[in-house]
Amino acid sequence: MELTHFDKKGNAIMVDVTEKNVTDREAVASGRIKVSPEVYAEIVNGTAKKGDVLGVARVAGIMATKQTSNLIPLCHVLPITKSEIDFHMLRDSYEVEAVCTVRVSGKTGVEMEALTGVSVALLTIYDMCKAIDKRMEIGDIHLCKKTGGKSGDIHIL
Repeated sequence: MELTHFDKKGNAIMVDVTEKNVTDREAVASGRIKVSPEVYAEIVNGTAKKGDVLGVARVAGIMATKQTSNLIPLCHVLPITKSEIDFHMLRDSYEVEAVCTVRVSGKTGVEMEALTGVSVALLTIYDMCKAIDKRMEIGDIHLCKKTGGKSGDIHIL
């Protein structure tokens, strides 16, 4: 398999997508943050001192998807047409799952944007709740699915 972000001399390059067709593309990524029972209750009850934890994390994640090309050096600037962050409260494990869906009509996919959105949403939850407990754990960040483009659809469990 040939790595696309390197030229024949091994130099890092931005992939040339000039000749690619514009297609509708979507990527979904998810991740989790494990919190203490106290932090979980503050989030669920909306009583965290910094405010609406999930509301702020949602906006942060959406903003992050739009800034991915500024954070990841070889990512293309993309005209994102949809960026959405959803949260699932997992009471049995005291976790918050974040799911980021990103869409674009373009020449390259939005996997990095979805992964960035999830990461920043979870980091925002950490930031807003760290005064209560700094022992939160962020993990299981992964691509769940991607559609469109030359490589076709991929669904990951």
